[in-house]
Amino acid sequence: MLNKVTEKVKDLAFAEGFHLVGVSSVEPQSEHLEFYKTWLQKGLGGQMEYLQRHFEKKKNPRSLYPDAKTILCCALSYKTSFENPSSVSMEKGTISNYAWGDDYHEVMNEKLKALLSQIQALIPGAQGEVVVDTAPLLERSFAQQAGIGWIGKNTCVIHPHFGSYIFLGEILLNIDLKKDLLELDHCGSCTRCLEACPTQALTPYELDATRCIAYLTNEKRGEFSKEEKSMIGQHIFGCDICQQVCPWNEKSLVPDLSCFKPRPHTFVPSLQALKVLTQEEFKQIFKNSSVQRAKYKGLMRNVEVAAENSSLVGKSILV
Repeated sequence: MLNKVTEKVKDLAFAEGFHLVGVSSVEPQSEHLEFYKTWLQKGLGGQMEYLQRHFEKKKNPRSLYPDAKTILCCALSYKTSFENPSSVSMEKGTISNYAWGDDYHEVMNEKLKALLSQIQALIPGAQGEVVVDTAPLLERSFAQQAGIGWIGKNTCVIHPHFGSYIFLGEILLNIDLKKDLLELDHCGSCTRCLEACPTQALTPYELDATRCIAYLTNEKRGEFSKEEKSMIGQHIFGCDICQQVCPWNEKSLVPDLSCFKPRPHTFVPSLQALKVLTQEEFKQIFKNSSVQRAKYKGLMRNVEVAAENSSLVGKSILV
């Protein structure tokens, strides 16, 4: 009976458009909790002090939903037919793939809430709590427990068919479902992501956020140091390098969802055009976009530094 109910729930998730779905227990892996605690103690989270505040809640998902018995983990691929070039001409900048289209928080939330409603219609008494990214949940750990993928050396969840260009979302449910098997690590001896990171932000399975281009351009507030300016190159929001070089992404499936395709001004945008962007234009162009995370001031800081860096490199940058 449990198997049948679980399969029906998974069928609903796939029908809603999710590419991957699995079921995890509510208990986090103790080794992941310890690793995360040590990571925080090392100060590798930079200015993201909210991670420290949320640590106690992350120990127990029932702090989010006391009646939780299982976690339904869902994933949506955002890989499209577009891909950032490995190098750009001096008048251009780059924005990470995940921020080209609609804000994934909104896309995932809408799908997960619709899925929860369908589960409630299928199973009398079923209740749950939808979680996407910003909640205090070790979602990568639970995604691995649910068989969605393994946590790679670049710290991303990687699936053998969909690679690492996936968004994660969860529903904490008050019902029992059949748990999936933990996904094993398939990184092997590969070190491409570690070698490709231009700022040496990665050691195997650990990210130093303070050296990560994505953190610097998305999360860091205030001015950059001289070293940080040199780190970001022509990246104005996020970075895809450690994913671009991953072998699992070379032949991964390409759903090419329209909601994640580039909008105007998001795919290899003109730095000169962005330098004169007004705050009102920023709001219009990046409405319902993850780029809003940097705020207007942060994006303009990034653009200014990227423009300075491009002028330093000049014609040595490939087109």
